Amino acid sequence: MLKKVFGSAVFGVEATTITVEVNVDSGIGYHLVGLPDNAIKESNYRIAAALQNNGYRIPGKKITINMAPADLRKEGSAYDLTLAIGILTASNQIKAEKLDKYLIMGELSLDGSLQPIKGALPIAIKAREEGFKGFILPNQNAKEAAIVNDLKVFGVDNIKQVINYFDKGEALEQTIIDTRKEFEKNLDFPEHDFADVKGQEGIKRCMEIAAAGGHNIILIGPPGAGKTMLAKRLPSILPPMTLQEALETTKIHSVVGRVRENTGLMAQRPFRSPHHTISDVALVGGGAYPQPGEISLSHNGVLFLDELPEFKRGVLEVMRQPLEDREVTISRAKFTVTYPSSFMLVASMNPSPGGYFNDPDAPVTSSPAEMQRYLSKISGPLLDRIDIHIEVTPVPFEKLSEDRKGESSVEIRKRVTAARNKQSNRFEKNESVHYNAQMNTKQIRQYCVLDEDSKQLLKTAMERLNLSARAYDRILKVSRTIADLEGSENVNGSHISEAIQYRSLDREGWLG
Repeated sequence: MLKKVFGSAVFGVEATTITVEVNVDSGIGYHLVGLPDNAIKESNYRIAAALQNNGYRIPGKKITINMAPADLRKEGSAYDLTLAIGILTASNQIKAEKLDKYLIMGELSLDGSLQPIKGALPIAIKAREEGFKGFILPNQNAKEAAIVNDLKVFGVDNIKQVINYFDKGEALEQTIIDTRKEFEKNLDFPEHDFADVKGQEGIKRCMEIAAAGGHNIILIGPPGAGKTMLAKRLPSILPPMTLQEALETTKIHSVVGRVRENTGLMAQRPFRSPHHTISDVALVGGGAYPQPGEISLSHNGVLFLDELPEFKRGVLEVMRQPLEDREVTISRAKFTVTYPSSFMLVASMNPSPGGYFNDPDAPVTSSPAEMQRYLSKISGPLLDRIDIHIEVTPVPFEKLSEDRKGESSVEIRKRVTAARNKQSNRFEKNESVHYNAQMNTKQIRQYCVLDEDSKQLLKTAMERLNLSARAYDRILKVSRTIADLEGSENVNGSHISEAIQYRSLDREGWLG
């Protein structure tokens, strides 16, 4: 007897429906076809034990299972439940009249209980698109899938519940969440707050500008100056994610199984801080069966690279294209996947290998050759893509011992959000641009019109600092953000001169 059950496979951040055809015939043998990987091939042992421990069995007949489309690679252990229900119905051990209206996924333990799966959110989105009535999956993933409206989501703990639902009509509990309420519940009360930072007013101002325009930023300073502390607090002043951004972000984290158990939508912007020993594949994504890398996991959030020159040069170079295009395409012989990667890059570095360049009281000094070798790890083209370069100086004792609290992240966030709203209104007709850092050359010319004095000021800076055309565009973008924070309609000389100050690494004495 032939029966069809439906599962799903995730490629990139999209899902594809898989039809599992189970045929039970006279004879003997167990044949699983349709390009399954080793985890799926081993599933028959898990299924046999799970069924036996729940009063059922794999029939001693010829069982042929095809996973269609047969030319698409299937991987992972999430098809156990799909295959088990298919075997039970095809061998007439249970009746399941409405099986074709449900999408079923889950990994089985030997006692029949279910383990969580990856990619529950993209699978649920696809199930709704294809008109399935319900989605049965492990309880741990139910909230994540229930974000999708117009689809009944049933979280189950054991295969017995699924069998009884189809065979005996026993009800399953539907998971329902109020997406907007869940989303708004987690917005305030950041874990790291700018109020904890003593001194560093100039750097806080820089961080505010970077957050308001979505600009990439690099912090240069000796050890202990507070670079990491400031970077960790940046997400707390970024505007709250929109519902659409939260959905995109959750989708990517769902694919790699990084959404916390029993949570629905991710409300906080991601903050990723990979170690400098990371490989280029782990950073941008890839592998034999491509997975999102750190730059995609930080989509709509912050990617923090601490001690930038310690990263392998090749790793940093592969980031150049995603920084510009805000997406990364991974190509393999048989398929291509594209992951979104619209993130804010925050990097930090010591000014020299010893860490105390330009400090006359330094305990360690570096030779010019060591300096050159250290700084040459960061290429000019990569630095060009970073809008703001700022030097961080150590905080004096008087500031550290002050009782006065700094401005809180919530206050700064209000100004940042107001500036971002201006930008949203400005670019509302353009789907690909949401804030100043994303402007292309045409939009820069349109929205950053300079008067004669400002032009002259910028011309002098360009000639004196020997800036590239890309650096020229960066200065204009940053000055547009400074104007937005001030509520100014036009970019003027004071905005330009402040933006020029944030190009430390273009000055003489840096990078050869």
